[in-house]
Amino acid sequence: MAPCTLCPRQCRAERTPEGGNGFCRLPSTMRIARIAPHLWEEPPISGTRGTGAVFFSGCTLRCAYCQNADISHRNAGRPFTPRELADSLRRLVDAGMHTISFITATPYVPQVLEALSLYRPPVPLVWNTSGYETVETLRLLDGVIDVYLPDLKHRSAAMGQLCAKAADYFDVTTRAITEMVRQTGLPQYDESGIMTRGVLIRHLILPGLTSESCALLDWVHDSLPAGVPVSLMRQYLPCNDVSIKGLDRRITPREYHRVRDHMIDLGLPGFLQEPDSASRDFVPVFNQPESFL
Repeated sequence: MAPCTLCPRQCRAERTPEGGNGFCRLPSTMRIARIAPHLWEEPPISGTRGTGAVFFSGCTLRCAYCQNADISHRNAGRPFTPRELADSLRRLVDAGMHTISFITATPYVPQVLEALSLYRPPVPLVWNTSGYETVETLRLLDGVIDVYLPDLKHRSAAMGQLCAKAADYFDVTTRAITEMVRQTGLPQYDESGIMTRGVLIRHLILPGLTSESCALLDWVHDSLPAGVPVSLMRQYLPCNDVSIKGLDRRITPREYHRVRDHMIDLGLPGFLQEPDSASRDFVPVFNQPESFL
């Protein structure tokens, strides 16, 4: 297999079926930690019956506060072939899912495409990502992925490096989101309100960083076509034994209201999370027998 250049790290890792020596440390064999219905995404993704969520092991970031660190940092999961993934996608569709969501799947783009060549679900396909993507890899997905669900996490290089080990996070992710919008255009919805094409940007408010949040919302307003929605998330919890000063608490109501009011003042469409979203009850169970449909 050629050296890996799928993510912005460009570490050119040698990835064998047994292991990898790159930033993500992932093998070329797909590792997946959960395949199951998921009811807790935004309404146009989950609808009333849920999205069929495929949680891939590993990540191209190292977010210090990640609530899914067992899979994103420590690569918990099980090996899957493209045929096995295709069979799982069929079971999710048979279970009535509104959409199928590929979550942090960037290290496995070729294998996902192979699975989709074996079985293409007749529902919208969602690429749920940290946003830290290369334009070149995203172009492999052009015409395949219907809906992009990227994070937009950090504005400054200092916070990108401190929180996610990616000083170039903002520059890379804004280029990626621009490419996502180019591919899909403005959001389209079916008669049930499910997004069939488009981009929905997620932003997680972090404690003490509301100025960065407002600056990121400014970028969406100033740089993307009007009508691209934002999901403003207030679910931050100090997870993964985060030791960064200031990130060891939840956000305050005042912090949330500052960012929410700025989003409203900008006229950005989208979604606002309820306060009870900041709960570990919403963290899925990974890599257990009940984790796989």
